[in-house]
Amino acid sequence: MIDQDQEKKEILKRYHTLLNAFKVPLKENESQMIRKAFDLALNAHGDMRRKSGEPYIYHPLEVALIAVQDIGLGPTSATCALLHDVVEDTEFTIADIEKMFSPTVAKIIDGLTKIDEIFDHGTLSIQAENFKKMLFTLSDDVRVILIKLADRLHNMRTLDSMPYDKQLKIASETTFLYAPLAHRLGLYAIKSELEDLAMKYTDPEIYREISEKIQRTAPERERAIYEFIQPIEKRLSETSLNYHISGRMKSVHSIWNKMKAKRVAFEEVFDLFAVRIIVDSPFDREKTDCWTVYSILTDIYRPNPARLRDWISSPKSNGYEALHTTLMSHTGQWIEVQIRSKRMDEIAEKGYAAHWKYKQDAAFEHQESGLDIWLNKIREMLAGDPKEALDFLNEFRQNLFNEEIIVYTPKGDFKNMPTGSTVLDFAYNIHSELGNRAIGAKVNHKLVPINHVLTSGNQIEIITSKRQKPTEEWLDIALTARAKTHIKNYLNEEKRRYYSEGSNRLEAFFKEEKRPLDTDALSLILEKTKSKNKTDLYYRIATEQLKKEDIWAIFEKSNKSPSWLRTLFGSKSKLDPTTIHEAIQQQVKDKPESLMLNKDKQNITYEISTCCNPIPGDDVIGILMPNNVIQIHRINCPNAIELMSKYGNRIVKTKWKKDEQVTFLVGIKLSGNDRKGIWRDLTRVITKNLDLNAKSVHMDAAEGVFEGTIMLYISDVDHLNSLITELRKIEGIDKVYRI
Repeated sequence: MIDQDQEKKEILKRYHTLLNAFKVPLKENESQMIRKAFDLALNAHGDMRRKSGEPYIYHPLEVALIAVQDIGLGPTSATCALLHDVVEDTEFTIADIEKMFSPTVAKIIDGLTKIDEIFDHGTLSIQAENFKKMLFTLSDDVRVILIKLADRLHNMRTLDSMPYDKQLKIASETTFLYAPLAHRLGLYAIKSELEDLAMKYTDPEIYREISEKIQRTAPERERAIYEFIQPIEKRLSETSLNYHISGRMKSVHSIWNKMKAKRVAFEEVFDLFAVRIIVDSPFDREKTDCWTVYSILTDIYRPNPARLRDWISSPKSNGYEALHTTLMSHTGQWIEVQIRSKRMDEIAEKGYAAHWKYKQDAAFEHQESGLDIWLNKIREMLAGDPKEALDFLNEFRQNLFNEEIIVYTPKGDFKNMPTGSTVLDFAYNIHSELGNRAIGAKVNHKLVPINHVLTSGNQIEIITSKRQKPTEEWLDIALTARAKTHIKNYLNEEKRRYYSEGSNRLEAFFKEEKRPLDTDALSLILEKTKSKNKTDLYYRIATEQLKKEDIWAIFEKSNKSPSWLRTLFGSKSKLDPTTIHEAIQQQVKDKPESLMLNKDKQNITYEISTCCNPIPGDDVIGILMPNNVIQIHRINCPNAIELMSKYGNRIVKTKWKKDEQVTFLVGIKLSGNDRKGIWRDLTRVITKNLDLNAKSVHMDAAEGVFEGTIMLYISDVDHLNSLITELRKIEGIDKVYRI
């Protein structure tokens, strides 16, 4: 029984918590605007409830609270957060919002409103389309992204009530897009929480195991932090510095990354927690005071020189500033210490909003930060040629989530560029004409080709030729959006010259066969020839890269649908991806166990992916790909996470059918101390104890240490885990893990 009076009290309580979250007292017109938005949202969502059973209004209230409290946004953003689902879920329109509030509020909400999947069935990736739409609004107002991150964080906090396939879709999007975006905008706390919450669904067993170990070791860790901090506090108290010191545990996701990178157990990760020292200093003394703290620390503890990171002299491109060092405690543990000013700490926690607040200060107004440069790059990318949503998404991630390098012009001016940038990218970064004519470069006075990959500290002088011009191959050399856009613009200009010739030829092909060249036929030709657009298609026809027989071959093949499609979906003449998508959804609805995997492959074409080699017992997911084949991945496979983030509307729930007779190829890596008889013990465990069939074995030994790879056939995960457990018992074996 729902207690409506209690719910009303809870709604008002949450509303007042939101109002109290503002650090600066609200003006009367701001309070009225927020109250008006709250009343409208309350009325619009009415009796709507979330999957958890809670009143829907809880969600916009919590999103607004995150926007204000965790990101540091103001009353306009709180208003938009309260209204962000009103247009999508109710009768109200963007025009209504503009009349009731303002054009600014309406524009932000429009950027937050998703494309309706019902009216966009032809789109392969609804997620990519929505992400692209949201980013286009970012070029006018970055608050769209910040509110979206607040919305995503609250959705992740309440994900337990969603169906399993939706959990995977949302968690994968979060890992692939939203956590890196939060990182890029300097929102470290939100980034860490998003990664941890996503891991809870994409890697539940490991998440649970690490979380339990963190809780179990909490008393010991707190004691270690206290003992480490005591001598530091004593020395800092003797100075005139105004400081605050605290210790915190690393996030579950961060610890897991360290375990994977170093192939070590939880107990062997040496920097499980970090100590943070924040000094309250005026802007002109920040750097001096941070280095003073560092000097005091290194008087007390021995530093690891290889682990010093100076992001005060050279801030990260997202605006992050701090000194990081790793010190050896008196108990023999390495402990990471972060030193920053109060201003730096606020920017690290609140990201863009704090950065913008400080930009209003006269001391900072002329300083262009890495965050400003990054946002300008986004605007430049959005201003380029229109792209398919998936292409746009890939390019966005590649160019704007990458780590950066610093390189120099011949005159010593520095340029920030994504890691992996080439000489060609650098040339286009300077000027489009320099890029178009580039034939090579001198990097640190040494001649290199245009595809040479740059590293931090390189000084580059571009060499040009008047005869040089861009080619299609250059698109594979270039990494940055700027370079690719200029190359495509040049190539498209070339191709436009052939547009009408190619168009006339294609029409002539169809007239000869007395067939109509309609929109469906043209779409099929574009898809099957993998032409990017009509300009590209007509260019290829005009230059005879595509001939008449190539075109007719397409139509002959399209009339021959594969047997598995005919069996599953009937003998329909037109089998587009949407029809397949809907039919699989119906299959899943009719059979909750959904796609069953066995050696007969049933009546559906699916592929067991080679990137993660799932075997029976692994948690798996199916993803309907654009080529109408269902790819089967382990749910924690990085490629699966990327695919689910792009094709979340095409996830097929999948599980294994038990079949003892079928075996799957699995790789195992192992290492340890080389000793006489270790190979005999390995062979005994594999062949005798567990009756397994090895396909190949490779061992390398040097200076008393060995490393090996064993490829063998396994029937399921339980079988694999038994083998790993037995191998770990062998004397001298140090590490054993599945590839």
